[in-house]
Amino acid sequence: MTLASLILRKPFGLVKELVDRLLAVIGLVVLLPLLFLVGVAIKMSSRGSVFFRQSRVGKDGVLFNIIKFRTMVQDAESSTGPIWAMANDPRVTRLGRFLRNSHIDEIPQLINVLRGEMSIVGPRPERPVFVEKFRLEIPNYEQRLRVKPGITGLAQVCHKYDETVKDVRRKLAYDLLYIQKMCLMVDMAIVFLTFRCLTGRGAR
Repeated sequence: MTLASLILRKPFGLVKELVDRLLAVIGLVVLLPLLFLVGVAIKMSSRGSVFFRQSRVGKDGVLFNIIKFRTMVQDAESSTGPIWAMANDPRVTRLGRFLRNSHIDEIPQLINVLRGEMSIVGPRPERPVFVEKFRLEIPNYEQRLRVKPGITGLAQVCHKYDETVKDVRRKLAYDLLYIQKMCLMVDMAIVFLTFRCLTGRGAR
């Protein structure tokens, strides 16, 4: 990216951060009753905390703790170590399966957006152990760390969940395309496509 393009992008970066935090505040206020009900349901249905916090790699490699509703049993990786989630994952609770399918478990990430750790739109944040693995296996993987990670992104609306390194390579191409083309209109289009996915139309 040239110096001129970086200068042109600076105003957009400021607008994007302002819009992100405004939407995060609005979202948290509007969804507060739902957040309360989900929290109560999680506490009543399984042992453990309401929220799930996990270290992720953010912009420029800075670590932060992502916040989600807990969808797995407590200490799900205590015997396995870090592993990818899988289809029909036995570690996921019955309520957790619903929260994942509806993406309600992602709503607390609005707190990460409010903190400035994440954006509404951007590459999904990955765990440090997998970032190091993919840096060694996939050329230019670290380029996706040039921007804040997002709750949703181009890769998420265009490709399925990661199951193999091949999936990661394909989604990286979408992430790098987003970074190259990112602007307010692109973000709006991705948010629109995300809602289409959530309503089952064009879902992946």
